[in-house]
Amino acid sequence: MPKVGIVMGSISDLEVVKKTIRVLKEFDIEVEVRVLSAHRTPHEAAEYARTAEERGLKAIIAAAGKAAHLPGVLAAYTVLPVIGLPVKSSTMDGLDSLLSIVQMPAGIPVATVAVNGSENAALLAVHILAVAYPHLAERLKEYRKAMAQRVYQQDSKLQEEVSGI
Repeated sequence: MPKVGIVMGSISDLEVVKKTIRVLKEFDIEVEVRVLSAHRTPHEAAEYARTAEERGLKAIIAAAGKAAHLPGVLAAYTVLPVIGLPVKSSTMDGLDSLLSIVQMPAGIPVATVAVNGSENAALLAVHILAVAYPHLAERLKEYRKAMAQRVYQQDSKLQEEVSGI
């Protein structure tokens, strides 16, 4: 079973990260969840990334708000894919977090999802893993079919409702 690391800069990010955990578990992907700070525990964050492959991780999702340097710091110490999950902050509605994560120097890429885009962070990790784990590609196809079915059901209900107007 593939394993993904989920690191958040603060325990206050947990509410956003919970959906990420649920989606990964829905795909039977093992998760390793930690709180590490790029600024308050930089040595531990670097060591986490350096040893990620040894622990069997295949990708890392890093959730951070405000200055949001955690994804970039982790990416600097591993060649595993790092997905940055910007967390909405009180100051700029998460724009500060998004810009901190997306503006990486050449050579140290961080994939980035929307502010509080926890579901897409998990799904992007599943897409990355699906390259090496074909069963995950099949599960993603099923997931998308189920999403489409929900839209069809919503449309059907809408058609019933508007026909009575």
